[in-house]
Amino acid sequence: MRLNHFIAHRIYKSKSVNNSFSRPAVHIATIGIAVGIIIMIISVSVVLGFKKEISNKVVGFNSHIQIQNPSQTDNIDFSPIIIDSALYHTIQQTPNLSKSQIFATKTGLIKTDNEFKGIQIKGVGEDYDLSFFNNYLIDGKIPDFSSKKSSNSILLSNAIASKLMLKVGDNIFVYFFDHDHANIRARKLCVSGIYNTHLEEFDNQICFSDLYTIRKLNGWNNNEATGLEIYLENESNIIEAMDYLIANINHNYNNNSLNTCYAYSMYELSPNIFSWLDILDTNVIMILVLMLIIGSFTIMAGLLIVMLDRIQMIGILNALGCSNRRIRKIFSNFAVLIVSKGIIIGDFIGIVLCFFQNYFSIIKLDPNTYYIDSVPISINWLYILFINIGVFTISSLVIIGSSFLMGIKEPAKNIKWD
Repeated sequence: MRLNHFIAHRIYKSKSVNNSFSRPAVHIATIGIAVGIIIMIISVSVVLGFKKEISNKVVGFNSHIQIQNPSQTDNIDFSPIIIDSALYHTIQQTPNLSKSQIFATKTGLIKTDNEFKGIQIKGVGEDYDLSFFNNYLIDGKIPDFSSKKSSNSILLSNAIASKLMLKVGDNIFVYFFDHDHANIRARKLCVSGIYNTHLEEFDNQICFSDLYTIRKLNGWNNNEATGLEIYLENESNIIEAMDYLIANINHNYNNNSLNTCYAYSMYELSPNIFSWLDILDTNVIMILVLMLIIGSFTIMAGLLIVMLDRIQMIGILNALGCSNRRIRKIFSNFAVLIVSKGIIIGDFIGIVLCFFQNYFSIIKLDPNTYYIDSVPISINWLYILFINIGVFTISSLVIIGSSFLMGIKEPAKNIKWD
């Protein structure tokens, strides 16, 4: 073992009375690094958890990408697109495609004896994947929707059911306006299931029924729909998929003058939600910077206190021929031991706390404000590694800079230091 490493370990492990002044400083510096690591790990994990949970809910309602007609007949209903073999073939070539689904929408009004509520019914067929809503189903069951016949059933959100005082098994009348608003048509539907995602922007308006009924209400043919939902294997591939769809659909595909198709990403379909999530990123960056600054000052103060406490030893080493450079290395190695211990303790406690919250949901949230009922956690090991590397790098720079503050010019005076 090199001399500077040996002496650094001896200083670090020493518990003599002479170290009573510096020992608390060492503990405080270690605790400061550990607390900083814990806060950074938890902050990053919580933000990643928020983004993952909210993104999954948005994707569950809207998919990663939607193909729609950009024009509207009015402020209520969308113009249809024609889903022919050419469009279908183009969609199937989308990079990293997982699945595509047809849907149709119609705006309506549910009226009970005492209340009424405007809704948007999303018509889906038998091949539509509703497993996302199975996870949030709180009562009843998801009906067997079809594109060939009417199910006479509707899947409501808890927000709508609560406002209208509805429960599973209730029959309701839903009223629809024609495109010219001249006529009103009514459909009697049975409430088959109630879901609750806590995502109010969608829960307050979206219901589900069968594709057959919505097409009939809109006066559409079997090859017409409001749009296509595209799901990708991985959300990170959305830019590549959008580039392909913009090049092959937005600008080139125009089979019919009334069938202009455009691709919209989930960020365009729900800009308010993702803008809110971007603000969370800014908050985390501020927390990380603040913790790094606090940790740097803690290390600097602890190192200087220890160096002052060891001024006699420094003088003796200098008198025996140790250069100032070697002495700086001794205390730099000593400080690295403090930082390393703080990082290990912080990693352990931070990860354990994240696991407890992830599996037991100890800290609860108001779902009306945060869209979820408990603090979400998503542990990303690569981010934790980056935090550790960042803290160690910044601390090392601070340690090197701090060591230059102690210069030995007169060893005899330092030996007599009291």
